[in-house]
Amino acid sequence: MTYFKKTFFLFFVLTGVSTAFAQGNYENMGRQAFMKSDFKTAIAQLEKVENNDSNSSVLKMLSYSYFQCGDYEKATDAYSRLITLKPNDYSSYYYRGKARLNIANAPKETLNSMRESFYQTAIKDFTKAIEINGEDDPQLLQNRGIAYKDYAIFKSYKIKKAPEKAACVAQFNNAINDFQKVLTVQPFRKDIISLVDYVKAQIVSLK
Repeated sequence: MTYFKKTFFLFFVLTGVSTAFAQGNYENMGRQAFMKSDFKTAIAQLEKVENNDSNSSVLKMLSYSYFQCGDYEKATDAYSRLITLKPNDYSSYYYRGKARLNIANAPKETLNSMRESFYQTAIKDFTKAIEINGEDDPQLLQNRGIAYKDYAIFKSYKIKKAPEKAACVAQFNNAINDFQKVLTVQPFRKDIISLVDYVKAQIVSLK
């Protein structure tokens, strides 16, 4: 091997080692910030990790950090990528559902036309999380119930015909069913009892 080739090879090896070290350092710094609940710093570091789409540990921290910082669009995208890697992790569906529900309830002007889709997909995410984790998790049931309620309220603004009214009432009833399941596990939840009363009042107001 000539001197030039040796020098080039050594440079290539050292560059690779330096890059790998930097990538590992970004992940470590991101993890440290994440553990301290410094989610903005965690995002700044974890976004620098190359090929983070194939690193479920990085994606999980990054997704949750986006969520905690209120960037629900990026959280939705990151959780979708994480679900591709780990399709049986119910928490990813749960947080993606919460992110989608937040987008539906407070959409950007450019997302107004997609509100119904966000409500529907949020409900699907909570349903998938329940399917994976079981129907005895009150947190999942409560959030799906809230998604049904919010979706029904959204639909109630657009009622023009009897079938639309029936579809709206069906969503309200789905919410009540989920809240009643929560009360089966936690019968003294005043907040859930209040939600049931509120939804029943909404149904009455449609008649």
